[in-house]
Amino acid sequence: MNQNFLPKPLTRKFFQQPTLIMAKSLLGCLLIKETEEGTTSGFIVETEAYIGPEDRAAHSFGNRRTKRTEVMFGEAGYAYTYTMHTHCLLNVVSGELDKPEAILIRAVEPYSGIDLMFERRKIDKLKNLTSGPGKLTKAMGICMEDYGHPLFKQPLYIAEGYEPETISEGKRIGIHNTGEAKEYPWRFWVTGNQFVSK
Repeated sequence: MNQNFLPKPLTRKFFQQPTLIMAKSLLGCLLIKETEEGTTSGFIVETEAYIGPEDRAAHSFGNRRTKRTEVMFGEAGYAYTYTMHTHCLLNVVSGELDKPEAILIRAVEPYSGIDLMFERRKIDKLKNLTSGPGKLTKAMGICMEDYGHPLFKQPLYIAEGYEPETISEGKRIGIHNTGEAKEYPWRFWVTGNQFVSK
């Protein structure tokens, strides 16, 4: 990717795609977070779709509407952040109004602000910098305060990037005790990319 590349934020219309289609369309897009420390960005290389209320692996299974899941019942294109094992995870709200669906950003390929990412992660291996949902949020300074933020506006937004040559799909990761939902092939990744989590 050309280093003179200027990111163009995605439009609200982009986020109106059906969840499984958008989970693939997000691959190659550029995730950007601006903070007082600096700006970091990375190309999205792995996603997972969660389609509640029928999806047992989704937080909104059975139409569970709680303070945590409230944003999922709103318009698509907003940030759904939550913590798991002390890590903040970032999801893109998808689906129609009152149909709680979301897409987890599982991994990104670092693009800009890489020194700042290393400083935040306190590691020295590039391959491990953003190769997981908790890794990328820590590296990019994405936090619980980003909950409900529109992902088409600064300081946390998704921009146009590149179109991957090949996309792979498979089972989602770490969703035990979810019945048949653990078999759904709703994880998507850029084939062969070294920053994919698994």
